[in-house]
Amino acid sequence: MNSIPANRRLWNRISRAYQQEHDPHIGAAPRLWGMYALPDAQLHAMGEVTGRRVLELGCGAGQWSRALAAEGATVVGLDLSEAQLAAAAEAMGTVRHPLVQGAAEQLPFAADSFDLVFCDFGGLSWAPPHLAVPEAARVLGPGGRLVFNVASPWFEACYDEAAARVTTTLRQDYFGLDTIAEGDGATSYQLTYGDWVRVLRGAGLVIDDLIEPRPGPGTPNGYNETDPPDWAHRWPAELLWVTHKP
Repeated sequence: MNSIPANRRLWNRISRAYQQEHDPHIGAAPRLWGMYALPDAQLHAMGEVTGRRVLELGCGAGQWSRALAAEGATVVGLDLSEAQLAAAAEAMGTVRHPLVQGAAEQLPFAADSFDLVFCDFGGLSWAPPHLAVPEAARVLGPGGRLVFNVASPWFEACYDEAAARVTTTLRQDYFGLDTIAEGDGATSYQLTYGDWVRVLRGAGLVIDDLIEPRPGPGTPNGYNETDPPDWAHRWPAELLWVTHKP
């Protein structure tokens, strides 16, 4: 299915409200991962970026890209949404970097363009992984790394639509998540653990680590209501994949 037009419309429509609600949370400090804003210094996923060619898939308002550019990376921020890119351009400081409109499943870059491709609930949550992962692998040079954070399938399987919160009860089939309707025809994507392994290996990538970020019991979720509040301290809410291209 081609979810690009509907996903672009959704993010163009919600961009301003999303950034007003989440920008202080996302940009509170450099290198904060996921729904619980866990520091990369704790998770050790990103690695050294100084002097590296870096692509952020689904950069939003560019909080991550700005931080890595300030560390000396040569960064390109890519996003599907004109409104998100406008927010990124407006927020960009004195350290400038390119912003490109495009889709993760149709990257407008040549092979061997980057040393690091990454996203945090970005392009690999909003594009079909069986298309987007091979594209990410294609634009990486030898030894290049793909690092990305997505929702755990268990978090999605326990989401109660009626109550609009994550609970301790399985609500959806683990094997039936695949595509998730986000309203207005937009779609996000979810894979099982096994399917992620097959997609990554099928794209020729080597899996170096799978980090399941675990917040402390009192750490708030900036995006979802959970019951109990310490849900992610007890069960994996996110999957942070660290891979490289041989």
